[in-house]
Amino acid sequence: MNHRNPTEPVDAGDSPREQRSAGTVRSAATRILVFAAIAGAFGVLWYVFGDQLSLKSLAAREATFREFAAAHPIAVYAVAFLVYTVLTGMSVPGASVLTIAYGWFFGFWPAVVLVSFASTTGATIAFLLSRYLLREMVQRRFGDRLAGFNRALEREGAYYLLTLRLIPAVPFFIINVVMGLTPMRVWTYWWVSQVGMLAGTCVYVFAGASVRTAAELAEKGVDWTRDWRIVAAFVLLVVFPYAVRALVRLIRRDRG
Repeated sequence: MNHRNPTEPVDAGDSPREQRSAGTVRSAATRILVFAAIAGAFGVLWYVFGDQLSLKSLAAREATFREFAAAHPIAVYAVAFLVYTVLTGMSVPGASVLTIAYGWFFGFWPAVVLVSFASTTGATIAFLLSRYLLREMVQRRFGDRLAGFNRALEREGAYYLLTLRLIPAVPFFIINVVMGLTPMRVWTYWWVSQVGMLAGTCVYVFAGASVRTAAELAEKGVDWTRDWRIVAAFVLLVVFPYAVRALVRLIRRDRG
């Protein structure tokens, strides 16, 4: 049997099947190396700065952080945007806690804008990573079974994604990975995610903005029942997806 080193160049006399096999090995190796590099870089950043992002650390340095933010607002917003984007892009748990912390630190409207765009950017990065690392393998193995699903997604993809984004019970990182395996366009994924995640972002930011100090947030967390507006916001968050779905169905029925 002829054994070949995957790193050796493919001879022109090789059969098309052997050439495809060698190309697949190299492609898979490249994807693994890219993922390892990204994961390694994130691990280093988390090891260096992870402790400084905890609620207890924020509480101990609250005055210092606020003075620095007042003196260097652009730098603070840029770093906050980068941190949130990286966390969501790498599908690291804790985005809800970070959203609450941003609401406390920046206030409602600035935090809503910051978190909304950072979360969508991170989700799109996760979407693209899934597409680059996994889609070719999945489509090659299950392409025949997924053909009908892909055609349906091309027609109804935006509506399907919006429905998923409006359901809080569905983890967003799963949506990012699964949708990356589909033929959905990046632009469609971005704007639907931006719209679909906005309601949940507003609720969590509002909860954080209702906290007075970081010490209170670190020690007691958010008392969801203390403010009737928070309770009302969460009720709306649960009801809102069903209302939107009913409205979309009504519009589509009228057009049909």
